[in-house]
Amino acid sequence: MKLPDAKEMRELDQSAINDFHIPGIVLMENAGVGTVQMMMEELGSPANSFALIFIGPGNNGGDGLVIGRHLHQYGCKPIFFFLVDPESLQGDAAANMKIVRKLRLPFHIIDSESRVQTLPVLYKQFVSRGIPCYAIVDALFGTGLSRPLTGHFAETIHFINSSDSVRGLPVISVDIPSGMDSDNGKIQGICLRADYTATYGCAQPGHVMHHGPEFSGKIKVIDIGIPPECMEKAKVTTELLDKETVSNLLKPLKRVENVHKGSHGHLAVLAGSLGKTGAAALAVKSALRTGTGLVSLFAPKELNSIYEGLVIEAMTIPLPASATCLTVNDLAFIKKNLGGKKAIILGPGIGTDQATADLVLDLYKSIHQPMVIDADALNILALHRESLPVAAGPRIFTPHPGEMARLIGRSIEEIQDNRVQAARTGCDMYSKDRKDCIMVLKGAGTIITSSAGLTYINTSGNPGMATGGMGDVLTGIIAGLLCQGLDYEEASAAGVYLHGMAGDSLFDKVGFGYSASELEDSIPHSIAELLKANGQ
Repeated sequence: MKLPDAKEMRELDQSAINDFHIPGIVLMENAGVGTVQMMMEELGSPANSFALIFIGPGNNGGDGLVIGRHLHQYGCKPIFFFLVDPESLQGDAAANMKIVRKLRLPFHIIDSESRVQTLPVLYKQFVSRGIPCYAIVDALFGTGLSRPLTGHFAETIHFINSSDSVRGLPVISVDIPSGMDSDNGKIQGICLRADYTATYGCAQPGHVMHHGPEFSGKIKVIDIGIPPECMEKAKVTTELLDKETVSNLLKPLKRVENVHKGSHGHLAVLAGSLGKTGAAALAVKSALRTGTGLVSLFAPKELNSIYEGLVIEAMTIPLPASATCLTVNDLAFIKKNLGGKKAIILGPGIGTDQATADLVLDLYKSIHQPMVIDADALNILALHRESLPVAAGPRIFTPHPGEMARLIGRSIEEIQDNRVQAARTGCDMYSKDRKDCIMVLKGAGTIITSSAGLTYINTSGNPGMATGGMGDVLTGIIAGLLCQGLDYEEASAAGVYLHGMAGDSLFDKVGFGYSASELEDSIPHSIAELLKANGQ
């Protein structure tokens, strides 16, 4: 599912109007009709009830007027509350206001904080007439809001969210809950809390990022008649990463009868050090649980016996010149043994000693195989970002927000304020014009962005995954998918979703408290479910 930002959404609307001569008032009518249909599907018939419809400026308010008209058609009495002067409405919204006047539908003007205080009294008067309230419709502000709400706008939202008089009534937002930035899900001062959101043509990034899922409620995308040709012309590059998308990405994992371990790739793992052997073990095991045919772990010689007991299905390659951590002293030996490996993991638990850093920097610039880079390797690259050469092959970075902050020289707060932009900035900075750089910004709603231009926002995962080792498991999953034939974009996107899906299966059973090693044991079941969803 495409996720256009506010600017791209305006371009889609204008393309429908100007390129295909679909009048804006037709799009508005379709939006209102579709919203009422959604309301009846979710709430039942509106007959013999009333609805409170809050109208703001612009086309969002016009959508609310259409919704009210069509509720009226089904026997519901719409009561409009204008937070702007009705005479100030323009264009299609003004045209719908004329219809509302002709129908003599009731409305009130709430244009000051003192008038907001009359809302509880007005509501009690409506209820006293003996009919129930069907719903509250939020048609105040849509996708173009870019400032904090104040004054009577903020007070009205506070009334809908918190007043005892309307507590428990279903709230439907038009396009996006008023007070939310549609590009990133950030709250602009105060935000209306909806039970349902009817969004038109496409969902937006804000619906699935930051506070979007919490405040949007159940989201329904309403087809308002924007031709698919408009989407193709707009070249929207942000997409929602969901089960259907990932099921299609995982098609190469379907296996035929006459395969063997060599058919599913050989992975090299450069991870772990004294005190952090678990990071390497988790990455190795998750790659195996994802279906990798062979895994070889480069082991500092004093840690080899530990690894042989931890990861019995993998092979170890003892390093002759490195005792307790990976060092540049074994560079030639490592390069020789990387031959024939389909992908490489670099970073989990390796430490940041200078000899380790020198190894990381050399491998980064000289190895042509796809490389999944995590943890300490990211921190080493961040320290050298100004002088870092062009990578020799595809590189997948998997930072959490703190690591991303170091990679691009920003604060964690700046990263979290605009996660999509942060991931794109990192991709631009480290790709150095290559088209095979991926940035995976971990966290709620993980962002996967490619230097080729595509960005995904993930929908799987849960708070129970906020525990040590989860990043090591993700690294192993992505690398395992690379070994089995997915390209770097496909492996990154599918790996992130699969990682979250495996966590979701545990969260549904036990809540929080499960470990990273338990999650990796859920990977095969999640893969099977995704392949089954695709008819495999």
